[in-house]
Amino acid sequence: MKTKIRLGIIGAGAVVREIYQYLYFNSEYSHLLEICAVANPGEKNRNWFGALAKLPKNRRFADYKEMLTKVELDAVQINTPDHLHRAPTLDALSAGLDVLLPKPTAATVKDAHSMIQAAKKAGRYLGIDFHKREDPRIKEAEARYKSGRYGIFQTGVFYMIDKLLVSDPNHTPRFFATSDYAEENTPVSFLTVHMADAIMKITGLVPVEVRATGYSHKLPSLKPRAVKGYDLVDTEILFDSGAVAHVVTGWAIPNTAWSIAVQSGRLICSDGLLDLGLDMPGFREIHSSGVNEVNPLFRNFEKNGTVGGYGISNPGRLYQQMLAHQNGQPVAKDMDTILPDFYTAVISEAAEKSLASGKKIKTGVTRGVTIDVKKFVRSQIGASAKQYGLK
Repeated sequence: MKTKIRLGIIGAGAVVREIYQYLYFNSEYSHLLEICAVANPGEKNRNWFGALAKLPKNRRFADYKEMLTKVELDAVQINTPDHLHRAPTLDALSAGLDVLLPKPTAATVKDAHSMIQAAKKAGRYLGIDFHKREDPRIKEAEARYKSGRYGIFQTGVFYMIDKLLVSDPNHTPRFFATSDYAEENTPVSFLTVHMADAIMKITGLVPVEVRATGYSHKLPSLKPRAVKGYDLVDTEILFDSGAVAHVVTGWAIPNTAWSIAVQSGRLICSDGLLDLGLDMPGFREIHSSGVNEVNPLFRNFEKNGTVGGYGISNPGRLYQQMLAHQNGQPVAKDMDTILPDFYTAVISEAAEKSLASGKKIKTGVTRGVTIDVKKFVRSQIGASAKQYGLK
């Protein structure tokens, strides 16, 4: 029986620095993982991670395909930008490896569908790390809502707005590995997917329409390098019950904000209201760097060097499932998991399509068109839409 997963790391950028390095080396799940190799096109991050993992030079690759052919692995974790999830996932699955990915599954419906189907065909484990699924506040909200305590969900607003330093290529140190990340991406794939997934987890609802409004005022004014991108996007989601949610995400609030991600959520129901102060977990510090809300629920640094919290435990539990799968034990990947994995990609691409097809109504404001989810998914994957409940 296997006791460790021989793991290759594809991509060693911001998400590894902020979260996964602690999972790999300083968590209660670290003993499950043997970090065997890293592949990253940028030499700086490749060697930073290689040194951290104590990997010899011949286990540090610029091309992940070379890593897959030269190193004996059980699985890979793919930490690339969202639009680059598909190719390494399919290559790893075809090589007989399991795969773990940070959210979202992919940037497009076609990519997400092809990855889910490839995992089924290969009989391999495909895990998507939506770490808010392990946030105790989200889990408590789900249990209470689904008990009928609040009646019928009617409308809600979730927001997640990062400090400007996240998107600003002029900030030192730069948050993302590439200077054009905020120009090539929007807050939708980076942040909206988190909150949309949380709403679907709590309510169990399925989206039927998506419409986005984008605001581009701050990023184009940055100096010396301006960014042609959205500061903020308001994504309106109509669900199959008739409920409407607004997911407001962005990355341009002042760096003096009390948290790197100012976030919260409110669900208004027929018999009650849920108010989730997600960025105020009860630990506030006053320091020379400012007034900060520290979130030990997400990352909990203990004095012995161990790091816990739901940002660590959610991917850790996925690795526990992966190891059980590799040992021939049954692991449930039912539609309760697959549907949110898929629908977050649907919401993300639909919001992007809404903006791309929209019109400018004021300087810096784009009002997107309404996207019919069923029609959109059918246009992308045809009759396969039925597998996701879209008949």
